[in-house]
Amino acid sequence: MGFVDLLKERAKKSIKTIVLPETEDMRTIEATDKILKEGVAKIILIGNEEEINKKAAEGGFDISGATIVDPETSDKTQAYIDKFVELRAKKGMTPEKAKEILHTQYPYYGVMMVKMGDADGMVSGACHSTADTLRPCLQILKTKPGTKLVSAFFLIVVPDCEYGANGAFVFADSGLNQNPTPEELSAIAASSAESFQLLVQEEPIVAMLSHSTKGSAKHADVDKMVEATRIAKEEHPELKLDGEFQLDAAIVPSVGASKAPGSEVAGKANVLVFPDLDAGNIGYKLAQRLGKAEAYGPVTQGIAKPVNDLSRGCSADDIVGVVAITAVQCQAEDK
Repeated sequence: MGFVDLLKERAKKSIKTIVLPETEDMRTIEATDKILKEGVAKIILIGNEEEINKKAAEGGFDISGATIVDPETSDKTQAYIDKFVELRAKKGMTPEKAKEILHTQYPYYGVMMVKMGDADGMVSGACHSTADTLRPCLQILKTKPGTKLVSAFFLIVVPDCEYGANGAFVFADSGLNQNPTPEELSAIAASSAESFQLLVQEEPIVAMLSHSTKGSAKHADVDKMVEATRIAKEEHPELKLDGEFQLDAAIVPSVGASKAPGSEVAGKANVLVFPDLDAGNIGYKLAQRLGKAEAYGPVTQGIAKPVNDLSRGCSADDIVGVVAITAVQCQAEDK
């Protein structure tokens, strides 16, 4: 059974309700058909019921098991407008503006459904940027208590790979924070370790990545990762975490033993913390496109409720996978 199949089985143990707001995209409709057939989650689609059903018929997809909510006609829309105004009053939100946003920007409506307890989580981003997906989350849901930073990771599953956790890795931050500080990198490392433990159910082993291994190069960028490693070790002594490492020293046992003898992380890492968004984004796309890895995300961490982003190049199967991840995150919220 593949890794995502295992996540789907976990999702089925306690069925959650996930909102998919991007009903203008056929991939959303196809993914809904698959999710409902497999019993991974209950699905809410946002939009005009007639138009959504017409699109499903055109594609030959069965979405009869989904709940379709039209902001124009739903009896809950007014309550969402009122709450949105209450939450954003200090930022100048008015009832008229709130109504316009919720009637036309479905990711906002989906986040309000999560906020009001009418859905457990949301997945968006197939045709919205990461900023447009996460803005309503940060405005309405806010950060999880005790979390210093909202960040994003990709769950990478490399076929026939002896590295990581049987080819499973978390790559962070690969979707949100442009140039994190050492303090922010420490927070990303801690959140990513927690996410790895939840989703992969194995011990996280965290590598702070660089173009240098243990002082092999001198540069301000290297200094940043050295400091991030120091802070992370101080703030999270319970974690298996070390750095700074080049990628090969982090995941290949023979290289790790050669370049960083004595490190409990070198050559064994499964959580990879990149120095900036450029490196993280390029790294995950290399693994996906050249290494034929499955790449799920960007999965967010640190938001008060599970809301996850999609790459705009995603497939319907990618959406199904991220819905399964989101459902498992929702189950963890129950605990």
